[in-house]
Amino acid sequence: MNALILISLLGISVLFAGIFNLKNKSIYLAVLGLIGALGLNCMAWGTDTLYYNDMVHFDNFALAFSSLMIVTTGLILLLGFHFYRNNEDSSADLFALMLFALVGGICLVSYNHLAVLFIGIEILSIPLYILAGSNRNKLASNEAGMKYFLMGAFTSGFLLMGIALVFVATGTFHLNEITQAISAGVENEGILMVGILLILSGFLFKVAAVPFHFWAPDVYEGSPTLVTGFMATIVKTAAFAGLYRLFQGSFASFEGVWYDALWVITALTLLAGNITALYQTGIKRLLAYSSISHAGYMMLAILALNTEAAGAIFFYSIAYSISTIAAFAILIAIVDLKGTDTLDSIRGLARRKPLLGFALAVTFLSLAGIPPMAGFIAKYFLFKTAIEMNLIWIVIVAVISSIIGAYYYLRVIAMMYQKEGDDVNEMTFGTAFLSVIAIAVAGTLVVGLFPEQLLSILK
Repeated sequence: MNALILISLLGISVLFAGIFNLKNKSIYLAVLGLIGALGLNCMAWGTDTLYYNDMVHFDNFALAFSSLMIVTTGLILLLGFHFYRNNEDSSADLFALMLFALVGGICLVSYNHLAVLFIGIEILSIPLYILAGSNRNKLASNEAGMKYFLMGAFTSGFLLMGIALVFVATGTFHLNEITQAISAGVENEGILMVGILLILSGFLFKVAAVPFHFWAPDVYEGSPTLVTGFMATIVKTAAFAGLYRLFQGSFASFEGVWYDALWVITALTLLAGNITALYQTGIKRLLAYSSISHAGYMMLAILALNTEAAGAIFFYSIAYSISTIAAFAILIAIVDLKGTDTLDSIRGLARRKPLLGFALAVTFLSLAGIPPMAGFIAKYFLFKTAIEMNLIWIVIVAVISSIIGAYYYLRVIAMMYQKEGDDVNEMTFGTAFLSVIAIAVAGTLVVGLFPEQLLSILK
């Protein structure tokens, strides 16, 4: 809880840093504050404390996911040194918005009351609407912000209606009391069923699952690349943690309502994301469809809901987040070097920039699930968790989807190492930017080679 308060105050402080012409200092303040928040989370480990009339629950689950989001946000902010080098006037405002979105993400992983769930999603979403359209000189960014806002507003309405219907059926907003009411049997099962499906729809929009995925490619492509990386990591981590917290506890005994629907949605998300990615000609749009497919993999743990599901989601979130940060950092570098993000632009890139090529190869191998990268262990653990619950058919679909995904990831790597290719622009990348890439690539390798400690955190 102390970390949540600190990050809230940190966001306000970064805004004031921009007002008082301390824009260059704002990123140092933000990163140092996030390090302090991470330390507070570590100090609170194992305390399992409820706050605000039991509306917020900071157990190890919440602390683990919030710590992951804090680290992810810190790495993305460090990329801002380079990305916003020519836009310092508004950089403090944008960093503050990311911090406020992080506050919403932490609320989303620690709620014990449906009102806090709704507040968390709104605090997470509203800054992202602004961030998506923050490049005011680019029409695609303006379009991305408007699309995300309109779709998000409708989805928030569905979510709020779902929460209201669950309250009508159970008479409470507290998760523990909802669980007890459902276990005892509710009179209005039809109302409860509709409420659960509406809440599920709200979460599926946030993770860009089929059929709520149509906004993702356009919004990801139009938003500034750094913002896209933030959306692809923080939003997905927070939404899946929030989805698990609700459905593993309160709605697990009522699974007949939503379980079959989620099974079909998972299969469609896996296939649609990977198959559509095959036809993309731009790296950023390819990563957007890749993100959709990874949402499908993470939904396997929601379907399983056994004792290892929480650890599976957490480990996959780590592997996916560090690989995605590296991928978007390298995408920023490619655009600076080549002036475009088309697949043709990376032909021969590894021969001119071998370290950059190596980093992208490691990243894409991890996203493809190739051993010994972190992505392989993450997928293996998810598949194992699902198989233990006899979800054989959905695992078969996931394996087929992984094979399809491996094709387009390996195709990009092969294009990088081709002999032909255009010349690259002269560009100097700062220490912070290169350090983030190095940390993410090293993390991908280390997590893949030594996964035992992380796998046991939430057991």
